[in-house]
Amino acid sequence: MNRGLILKFENLLQLRGACWQLRTLSHRKVSRAQWKPVQSSAHPVGSVLLYPHFWQEDKSINIALAQRRHLATKEETKKKKKKVLLTKGEVEIRQKMTVEELAQAMGKDVDHIYEALLYTDIDLDSLEPDSILYEDHIKLIVKKSGMKYKSAKLKEEKERENTDAVKRPPADPAVLTPRPPVVTILGHVDHGKTTLLDSLRKTQVAAMEAGGITQHIGAFLVHLPSGEKITFLDTPGHAAFSAMRARGTHVTDIVILVVAAEDGVMQQTIESIQHAKNAGVPLILAINKCDKPEADPERVKKELLAYDVVCEEFGGDVQAVNISALKGENLMVLAEATVALAEMLELKADATGLVEGTVIESRKDKGKGPLTTAIIQRGTLRKGCVLVAGKTWAKVRFMFDENGKAVDAASPGIPVEIMGWKEVPSAGDEILEVESEQRAHEVVAWRTYVEQQEKLKKDVEVIEAKQKEHRMEYEKKHQQLAHLTWRQRKAVLYKANKHVMFLKPKEKTEVDKNVLSVIVKGDVDGSVEAVLNILDSYDADSECKLDIVHFGMGDISENDISLAEAFNGVIFGFSVKANESIKQLAAKKGIKIKLHNIIYKLVDDLKEELNSRLPPSVVENTIGEASVLNIFSVTVGKNKIPVAGCRVQKGLLDKKMKFKLIRNRDVIWKGSLSSLRHLKDDVQVIKAGMDCGLSLDKNIEFNIGDEIICYEEKEVPQTTSWDPGF
Repeated sequence: MNRGLILKFENLLQLRGACWQLRTLSHRKVSRAQWKPVQSSAHPVGSVLLYPHFWQEDKSINIALAQRRHLATKEETKKKKKKVLLTKGEVEIRQKMTVEELAQAMGKDVDHIYEALLYTDIDLDSLEPDSILYEDHIKLIVKKSGMKYKSAKLKEEKERENTDAVKRPPADPAVLTPRPPVVTILGHVDHGKTTLLDSLRKTQVAAMEAGGITQHIGAFLVHLPSGEKITFLDTPGHAAFSAMRARGTHVTDIVILVVAAEDGVMQQTIESIQHAKNAGVPLILAINKCDKPEADPERVKKELLAYDVVCEEFGGDVQAVNISALKGENLMVLAEATVALAEMLELKADATGLVEGTVIESRKDKGKGPLTTAIIQRGTLRKGCVLVAGKTWAKVRFMFDENGKAVDAASPGIPVEIMGWKEVPSAGDEILEVESEQRAHEVVAWRTYVEQQEKLKKDVEVIEAKQKEHRMEYEKKHQQLAHLTWRQRKAVLYKANKHVMFLKPKEKTEVDKNVLSVIVKGDVDGSVEAVLNILDSYDADSECKLDIVHFGMGDISENDISLAEAFNGVIFGFSVKANESIKQLAAKKGIKIKLHNIIYKLVDDLKEELNSRLPPSVVENTIGEASVLNIFSVTVGKNKIPVAGCRVQKGLLDKKMKFKLIRNRDVIWKGSLSSLRHLKDDVQVIKAGMDCGLSLDKNIEFNIGDEIICYEEKEVPQTTSWDPGF
């Protein structure tokens, strides 16, 4: 019965399908075509195919079949197009490539890439064809595939044309004209360098200096009564400013070494001599503070013999002048000695053509923008000149002398302050004049490109070293988990890192408490450089990590506050200001701003901040000592508790304090007492000379001769072991 119904149902379905196809084909004009119902093998129930015996004669049917064949093979054609045949077996790679790009470059399919990454630290579940792979994994895949790789960027580096600006060839001696000597004053801290310049210039710069220390370099033109001109560079004598002193000697003709007659040769005195020798610059010795009763100029001269500084009276070629900068004694003698040495050196320069010079100092001014103090070494600088220095350029808008007076031109040997820079160049950068602003753009673009390429190479080296280190760590972990499947390994690693992944922000801050993030701001480039040099000497990362988040020139800004808030950092400002609104914003967000005008005070403040980040050390303070004279046990319920009969030898035993049990100089136990008795009474304190019985909070057997120590723990603040050297 049921079988009969099924057969009838099948016949009805076949009839319905035949009627539907006949209705569809009724609009076509098909001649001499005989149609025959055929049951499809793919659809045994309810599907009917009608086909003509003479289908070759029906063009419309031919087109339909062709389209069907095209659709069927479309996906296969796509896959074939993706494969690229390699002739040399060498794959051109980039630092970042997607999975699909790498497959195309290798002439493989995407599945091949997945297979190559099976036993690596990449999570295959999250990997898609458009996922980015980095260089270390790209190289690994290529190597596993038995191919070689080459960098795709090498061609670009070779093709790019060098558009840098360079110095002109040496000038013809016939066009050279005399120029003022450039004299650098070097010496130890507080030996009177600034006072000497003050006396020569008849100004009050020294009275404005913080702590009697020159905080950054200055260049001044001094007019002598004889009509001669001398350009002086005043360099800081503090240990932090070593780089500035070295830079000063590279643009100078003569070095005046200032040594205090009562102090003699000091650390920065020796360093200054070395700078002068390295630069090949002649010395003049100025023995200062000779008016003091304890002054001993002869001792200074003899001490300098040990450093190959031989004065004329000892048969050498170094002129020595005894002076008192404060009282103005013998200053003209020193100036005449400088002029005489300059005449012997026959200092000349080419005052024509494109300008060449050196940045002595740079800073930012609110009204004038980026400013540089520079020494012109060749050519004559005028308004409108286009200059390049480092990775910035300037069209000279104004020039000022050391007194802030505007000047129209600056010839060789003359110090000048230049206004018109797009960005602040670094102190020590070479200044070159170029023909146009377009040429300046080309030079800056080339220098930026070169710096990027150099940085890229260094980054690649660092990255490869880190990757190698991580690879070794990964392989070590992988060996330990080799017996597990990759899913099991993933689960084990997840459990191991779970506590870090789910830390709350507050807890993360506590984890990073021993990290000090700093933002450094300075008035001029040289000041920032000096502070950064101090921070570079930091060598106590194991105690507290020092992280320099940002550094720059200018007063404290809102951006600095935002950075400090993001990194939980401290702002250190050197010879800069923070206005009231900035201070209020910092106070509201709990950001510390440390402003200083003296370098060693900034260092002291930095060390205090580092100390506050260090966890306190726990120190044990012994209160009393007792020795075990007898041992017995008492029964409490079903348990036997060991009891020690003791006599207090020193101090006292206080039940509230902590105790430790020492046997043969080894600490056996640390903890608290469960009971302390004198005779039959429970007591809190037992004094020296008294006997007592005690039991511990843990069942530990006593031995006669054991020592019981009563102590308290105190937290003592730690201090950093970092010593910047001054």
